[in-house]
Amino acid sequence: MVDLQSGAWTKAFKDGAFVRKQSEFRDVIVEGGLFPPEDNRYHLYVSHACPWAHRTLLARLLLGLEKRITYDVVDWRMEPDGSWTFNPDEPGATADSLNGERSLEGVYNRAFEGWTHSGKVGTVPVLWDKQLNTIVNNESREIIRMFDAMASAGLGNGSTLCPEPLKADIDAMIDANYESVNNGVYKSGFARTQSAYDSAVHALFNRLDELEAHMEGRHWLVGDGSGVLTEADLCLFTTLVRFDLVYVVHFKCNLKRIIDYPNLSGFLERMLALPGVRDTCDWHHIKAHYFWSHESLNPYRIIPAGPAVGPHSTAP
Repeated sequence: MVDLQSGAWTKAFKDGAFVRKQSEFRDVIVEGGLFPPEDNRYHLYVSHACPWAHRTLLARLLLGLEKRITYDVVDWRMEPDGSWTFNPDEPGATADSLNGERSLEGVYNRAFEGWTHSGKVGTVPVLWDKQLNTIVNNESREIIRMFDAMASAGLGNGSTLCPEPLKADIDAMIDANYESVNNGVYKSGFARTQSAYDSAVHALFNRLDELEAHMEGRHWLVGDGSGVLTEADLCLFTTLVRFDLVYVVHFKCNLKRIIDYPNLSGFLERMLALPGVRDTCDWHHIKAHYFWSHESLNPYRIIPAGPAVGPHSTAP
């Protein structure tokens, strides 16, 4: 049972620095467990805008689980309290086809009665169990690892994003990129003091410089030679693909653009060239969400026209 006092993700600050709270629902899909790997038992709730949710859609695609795991998409407009709603009239979004809820808060409340009165806010992604009618997990990194286990159990296309010999290296790479890059863009954008911003933005670009050097002569982050496509690539990709589109301007991450890094730009293009990956990128949801939803950063909700170059094809 989740401890509602711990809360869902909300914006918290310490000495002007943005602090991300941890996910609360941490059950696991495992053979012999409460949540076994079964066909058409699990359902995702995602936002196309969210890089964490995007990871799960990519893993579902690349592991061949599209016909095994269903999903619904929330509207790109985040409510003032940080909550998400369903809107089948918005292109790219859907209704809650499974539970018929208007909001993601309703989904959370189905798993834990009283959630909607707890003062907490439910986040995406959410992995839902259709049989037990509850939330399995809402931590993206754990969800993509579970999807790999499901694929290994015969439900996918026979591939893996976490080869056992590379598991330690994959985890180390994801860990190294998380705080400085994945969360670093948010720490830069939501900083409330100059010192908090300076610390976050320089850590971010120091790590991007390291990754640019690491990717020299490589296709993928982990593995011998040119590397092997793994979870580490998915976790970095969903941040980098939003970088020039949103983070450079909106989160003041403007020391460089990803297009200024030849090796990281090549990495993005390789990811986008994989079958189906570009289709998981809803550029309108991504850009409109950030510039419209964060009124404290963009009070007039002006959505920029560009960039005119790069993989996004958003300019008129």
